[in-house]
Amino acid sequence: MKTRAAIMRATGKDWEVTELELDPPKVGEVLIRYVASGLCHSDEHIRTGDLTPRFPIVGGHEGAGVVEEVGPGVTRLKVGDHIVCSFLPVCGHCRWCSTGHSNLCDLGATILDGCLPDGTYRFHTADGEDVGGMCMLGTFSEYATVSELSCVKVDDDVPLDKVALIGCGVPTGWGSAVHAAAVEPGDTIAIYGIGGIGINSVQGAALAGARNVIAIDPVAKKREVAEQLGATHSCATAGEAALLIHELTRGVMADKAIVTVGVVTTEVVTDAFNTIRKGGTVVVTGLGDLVSNNIQINSSMLTLMEKRLQGSLFGSGDPFHDIPLMIQLYRSGDLKLDELITTTYRLDEINQGYQDMLDGKNIRGLILHGS
Repeated sequence: MKTRAAIMRATGKDWEVTELELDPPKVGEVLIRYVASGLCHSDEHIRTGDLTPRFPIVGGHEGAGVVEEVGPGVTRLKVGDHIVCSFLPVCGHCRWCSTGHSNLCDLGATILDGCLPDGTYRFHTADGEDVGGMCMLGTFSEYATVSELSCVKVDDDVPLDKVALIGCGVPTGWGSAVHAAAVEPGDTIAIYGIGGIGINSVQGAALAGARNVIAIDPVAKKREVAEQLGATHSCATAGEAALLIHELTRGVMADKAIVTVGVVTTEVVTDAFNTIRKGGTVVVTGLGDLVSNNIQINSSMLTLMEKRLQGSLFGSGDPFHDIPLMIQLYRSGDLKLDELITTTYRLDEINQGYQDMLDGKNIRGLILHGS
């Protein structure tokens, strides 16, 4: 069949909306009609070169849709099921899955190649060139053939245009606070960068019982939304935040800091490192250049104050546990999703959507397929 999709052909190029050929599902695969896809910063990292996938690639890794066809051997899903995609597939039996670290599943090693677990591709150009799908998904396409290992079934009455965000941004941010930072009641938490990830770290820290949640971002609108969704304080700069945290904690400083800026630099990590207390933790969730060493901290302070620097992927959680949990929290009103979506776009408006993100206009932009 044919599908319209936004592809990127090389670093530095804009997204190009074109028609592709799509293969039917093979063993263990399903054909998905996507309803919505979030505009996550990770796809922008492809354009800037911070991430270097195999080109050309269909973008998008945060989406939800409906199963249109199932291949042989599929056991988890049937035609008509509503699903949220996990940007990390979960095989369930590798070393990491079997020891409770499914966010580190070995299948994740090839998500930037865009091929499916069998090493082949389902998207093709009209002249037969293979096209990958970001994170084995390609949610910037109207349709995609994906592994059932990347799909989490959800109830039919869940609004897919809202829960699409639970494929990446929501559990990544929420889990960065709840799992990676292990926020406890009474903690003081500093969150650097209030975009699609950071705003959910705010929600996670608040739900976990933090006494002080300080949102740090230069954009006033983002600080305003953060205070609506759980931040107790907000600051425009790291310097302002350090002074505020010193005052709030009587000099003890923050228990944990979470770095969710769009591009991680040594400056922001150093700011976070200097703002946490003795024995505190800095969780780094944002991405930077994959080939550069872009964090430099004082090793003596690391040792003498027993501080910790912790990376976090998918919020250090389990997609097949956390995605249903996020939906339960959404249903109960404890987790906000509707409020995260600043602007919706048609697929043809994808480049404008990313420009709006870079201009600080959006907490999260969302593509609505078929609109």
